Amino acid sequence: MIAAISPAQTSVWIILGYLGLLVALGIVTSRKFKGTSNDYFLASRGIGWFLLVMSLFGTTMTAFALIGSTGESFKAGIGVYGMMASWSGIVHSAVFFLVGIKLWALGAKHGYVTQIQFFRDRFESDKLGILLFPVLVGLVIPYLLIGVMGAGVTIEKITGGAFPDLFAGGGVGPTAVKAGAIPYWLGSGGICIVVLVYVFLGGVRGAAWANAFQTIVFILLGIITFVVISDKLGGMKQATAMVLEKNPHAVRRTIRENEPMTRYTEGKKEFDKALAVWHKKPADSRGAVPNAPKKPHGITQLHFLTYMFIPLSVGMFPHLFQHWLTAKSAKSFKPAVILHPLLIMIVWVPCVMLGIWATSAMIGDPPRPVIPWGQGNPNAVLGQMVGVLTRGDGAGILPGLLTAGILAAIMSSLDSQFLCIGSIFANDIVAHYLGHDKVSDRQKVVYGRVFVILIVVVTYVLALQRPGSVFTLAVWCFSGFAGLFPLVFAAVYWKRVTKAGAYACVLVMAATWCVLFAQAGYGAKREYLFLGMMPVATIVAASTLALIVVSLMTRAPSEKTLAKFFER
Repeated sequence: MIAAISPAQTSVWIILGYLGLLVALGIVTSRKFKGTSNDYFLASRGIGWFLLVMSLFGTTMTAFALIGSTGESFKAGIGVYGMMASWSGIVHSAVFFLVGIKLWALGAKHGYVTQIQFFRDRFESDKLGILLFPVLVGLVIPYLLIGVMGAGVTIEKITGGAFPDLFAGGGVGPTAVKAGAIPYWLGSGGICIVVLVYVFLGGVRGAAWANAFQTIVFILLGIITFVVISDKLGGMKQATAMVLEKNPHAVRRTIRENEPMTRYTEGKKEFDKALAVWHKKPADSRGAVPNAPKKPHGITQLHFLTYMFIPLSVGMFPHLFQHWLTAKSAKSFKPAVILHPLLIMIVWVPCVMLGIWATSAMIGDPPRPVIPWGQGNPNAVLGQMVGVLTRGDGAGILPGLLTAGILAAIMSSLDSQFLCIGSIFANDIVAHYLGHDKVSDRQKVVYGRVFVILIVVVTYVLALQRPGSVFTLAVWCFSGFAGLFPLVFAAVYWKRVTKAGAYACVLVMAATWCVLFAQAGYGAKREYLFLGMMPVATIVAASTLALIVVSLMTRAPSEKTLAKFFER
């Protein structure tokens, strides 16, 4: 007699079915592959407005946007929406309009496939590519990490109890894993394999179609998640009232200096108990007491204002550059510029509100916190809310669908990042130095795929170490890309910028980033600010100053180069 399928197992099969659909989509789009590197990496520059809108939005909606925003609002409150979503909506669209269209036009005119090809020509320097290659790949790897980590954590939290005979649980507090859950290593590895399969089969066209499909999925399922969870908490009004009563700091931008952390009625008792135990613990060699209870950190005005530099990173994302070049015409950018902020609002409002509600959500009789004290791992907040509040609904169908929506957002970024890394290696390293006439289109595709596999293996191994929070990793990754934004902006608008200025910009950015990253304990200090500001503000200021000063002190570009990139 066949045993009945448990709700948790149903969720697993729904997730597997969704992943199977993506592989099938890759097979379908592979039939349109023309066999050329231009088609594999750029879809023959034939992507229309709808796929471009979906690709650009889907690519920017990473684990940082969903899992990171929910976890950060859980820690810092409602100010996260203004800091992250509002700035992103405004700045992203401005960059698409001011930089994206310009780069598309230059790419179409001169046949560029990658950023490095553009910068080599613009600054009359072959060696600039050698400098940029490790910097860009080095910054993309932590970007990949946040997706792989986010996927593994989400699957692990949602599938608890699915296969208790196969997978044992373990751990305590934030790292606790329920028996039967799909292990972190298996979930994150499986997502990598699925994305690789449909990217390998369909190239950037497959990624564009997958992004469109997954963007629609995570928008619809994200709204459903929000509605279902708010209903479980008694409605949006009741869920927010609980926060106002038990955790009022979460709905204020800043926190009063001496405000106690109440953490709901039952949580207050747990906090007091934890505090008493903490005071008895001996300090470590640095004078710090391990696992000290912390009050939420809030957001200062300077912190909020300087966060506006983070979204500038989209101007230097290699995968966005690649998507820009796929556009069929300049008119394809208009809907993206208009719709992008609206789509951000639709996705981010629910994510931030879920994080706020998580601070005070109570269920059961007598009421108990959804996320008990000491188990508020920011990376797992969204997964815990979905897993706990939808448990038993629809015999596991609803949790499975909601998890598919979260994974859709994560994978819609991973595929583009995989492709851009392979494109850079195949075109800017192999073909460039061996000679484009000596490397066939087929060989470029093969070299790109091999390098992608290598990078994915490295990323996966790093992800197994669980290096930090999704939000913190993303912020440092974006800070590096934002520090390079002055380079691309000057390249398309300032005729006087020089090769030496470009080198100075990249080197100063890298040096400043490394110094500040080290001061932040290599990402361990999640709330690290430099002079009260986001570190990205200092990085951008330093790279901009270096670019301007060195350019003005060195010889201007040749008339031939200026004629090539600027209309008279």
